[in-house]
Amino acid sequence: MNTPNPLGPKASRIALIGECMIELQQRADGSLQQSFGGDTLNTAVYLSRALGDRATVDYVTALGDDSFSDAMCQAWSEEGIGLGMVQRLPGRLPGLYCIQTDAAGERRFLYWRNEAAVRDCFTTPAAAPILAALPEYDVLYFSGITLAVLGEEGRKRLIETLVEARERGARIVFDNNYRPRLWSTVEQARTAYRQVLPYVDLALLTLDDEQALFHFSGSEAVFAAYQQIGTPEVVLKRGAEPCLIDCAGERFEVPAQRVQRVVDTTAAGDSFSAAYLARRLSGGTAVQAAEAGHQLASRVIQAPGALIPRD
Repeated sequence: MNTPNPLGPKASRIALIGECMIELQQRADGSLQQSFGGDTLNTAVYLSRALGDRATVDYVTALGDDSFSDAMCQAWSEEGIGLGMVQRLPGRLPGLYCIQTDAAGERRFLYWRNEAAVRDCFTTPAAAPILAALPEYDVLYFSGITLAVLGEEGRKRLIETLVEARERGARIVFDNNYRPRLWSTVEQARTAYRQVLPYVDLALLTLDDEQALFHFSGSEAVFAAYQQIGTPEVVLKRGAEPCLIDCAGERFEVPAQRVQRVVDTTAAGDSFSAAYLARRLSGGTAVQAAEAGHQLASRVIQAPGALIPRD
């Protein structure tokens, strides 16, 4: 059970890279409740809550100079998330999405994000000092959605940064989060994923996404592929089914926590990833980390929206 931890004994500075959007949650009566969300932002919030003052959690993105962007920054600051790596682009806006849920809590998303400021996150002149600062972090976290929204040039600069960061001892964490609608073709997505995976130390994967993107036959095929890549730690999230872990050649299966009523599955995987990472960074075993991930996710899916109240 004392398997090696690829994240190392200490990680005090963590940067999460991605997109936060305006979130509209449709209620049963048709009204809309407005908040903010996005996969890596959700993880950043839950990670900051879990680690508290034991680590610095910064978010790396680009926003506009509008009131919604102001409100996002205020909300992140209140969650203890650092804003020093957030660009504010004049005249631009954040993306927007609406969540519709059915009686079983399953989600349908409607997006307005093609002109979102984050698409120029790594291509503006102001991005140069941010890219230069990223290799100084202990942990860099990003997702498949991050790869998609950055665009080709942004992805290229991110990969260059990951290479330099790893050479300096940073650890790379990746959540696959494959969303077909964000890519022109499946081959474009596969190419982007294959470019970054060799630099990943901890892969937090959703089995359904792996099968949709790479057509793996099942969990064993996924593990075999990542063993060939050389990824030290791979976690397969499988919804209500037990998650599977391959860590330094050892396999573990950790049951999910059952809940009586699922309200909204938004951010279930994001919160699992946050709790898993927080526990690993605090010295916990992979199994303990998965148990923490399941516990938090079980709470999140019993409330509407991506972010549950702090209490």
